[in-house]
Amino acid sequence: MGKYPTSPLAPAAFPALPVIDGVRFATVEAGVRYKGRRDVMLALLDEGSVMAGVFTRSATRSAPVLDCQEKIGLDGSGPAAIVVNSGNANAFTGKNGVTATKAVTAAAAEVLGLDEARVFTSSTGVIGEPLPHERVTAKLADLKQALDAGKIEEAAQAIMTTDTFPKGATAEVMVEGKPVKIAGIAKGSGMIAPDMATMLVYIFTDALVERSVLQDMLSTLTDVTFNCITVDSDTSTSDTLLMGATGTSGARVTAESTAFIDALRGVMLDLAHQVVKDGEGATKFVEIHVSGAASDADARTHAMAIANSPLIKTAIAGEDPNWGRVVMAIGKSGAAADRDLLSIRFGDVLVAENGWVSPDYREEQGAAIMKQQEIAISVDLGLGGGTATVWTCDLTHGYISINADYRS
Repeated sequence: MGKYPTSPLAPAAFPALPVIDGVRFATVEAGVRYKGRRDVMLALLDEGSVMAGVFTRSATRSAPVLDCQEKIGLDGSGPAAIVVNSGNANAFTGKNGVTATKAVTAAAAEVLGLDEARVFTSSTGVIGEPLPHERVTAKLADLKQALDAGKIEEAAQAIMTTDTFPKGATAEVMVEGKPVKIAGIAKGSGMIAPDMATMLVYIFTDALVERSVLQDMLSTLTDVTFNCITVDSDTSTSDTLLMGATGTSGARVTAESTAFIDALRGVMLDLAHQVVKDGEGATKFVEIHVSGAASDADARTHAMAIANSPLIKTAIAGEDPNWGRVVMAIGKSGAAADRDLLSIRFGDVLVAENGWVSPDYREEQGAAIMKQQEIAISVDLGLGGGTATVWTCDLTHGYISINADYRS
């Protein structure tokens, strides 16, 4: 699909995403950075659509992120557009970044006949290089002509950078006796850590929902999905999650619509897991569950300390069941822990307990777990009821190769 070999953790195929009435997509080759591939995508949402979003809190976030943050809280239900380019992040580009963002939003508004406040942009790729925005604006008329409700997979491909496969997920749920559809796409492979997890996510639904309700749902669910993954502990300048609801199903979703909330969470978690499974150089998908912590916050602190430890991630890459490194990560996290109360499991194998290796543990048991593509590490601290689950991947030489070569 791209410059790098497809991740061994990739799904067998891109899922069959349903058409979401009221949303159309188009892609084009603009030559922003890449040659011979589509690198700009447009999503156009019809009149009556509402938009919600969650963004990185990086202190060096990009001009497109800042522009989206200014617009996302504005009330409005007119047509809306999302314009995304890959290859250039338009980040750390000073006034050039603001100018480029404005040029794209203004041109898109004119070509599509929209209020500029309803045009949202994202850029992903290399940081610190001015965005050649004229290459994007020159293609807007072509994008408008190419709009098609069935081109969401092409959209997923156009937003990729170091990704090795396009990412999509879907769900359908009954609301008020009517079927409601959700479809989402994402990109992300490296520079992935909570706040949010370079990651871009676009989710669309035909549910009828108030903007404030959709925003609350999205913000809440982000904390248990995209903010629970990490590839390399690095928070992007460009992380953006945008969701549009067209209302075309006529099924009204409220804050009490638990079936819809569960379905949306499933789509978001599926996309989050795919981002980890496409972690740069990844060969293992790792779930880390911490229980028995003094609080949920402490559990999360311990879980992320384990997930982000280069020593643990390289041990997993080498299929070495080095449980001592898990002990190390717990001790360094800064959250409450008692050496003599904690227990550690690899898969269903009890590895350590009561401050020492379990008397029934055998090294070959742990080694067998580490040979699996999907690995679970569980820690119980024995201090309280706090729990947390996060997801990560191993750290291989492939990560070094991809990032050493990234700008060439």
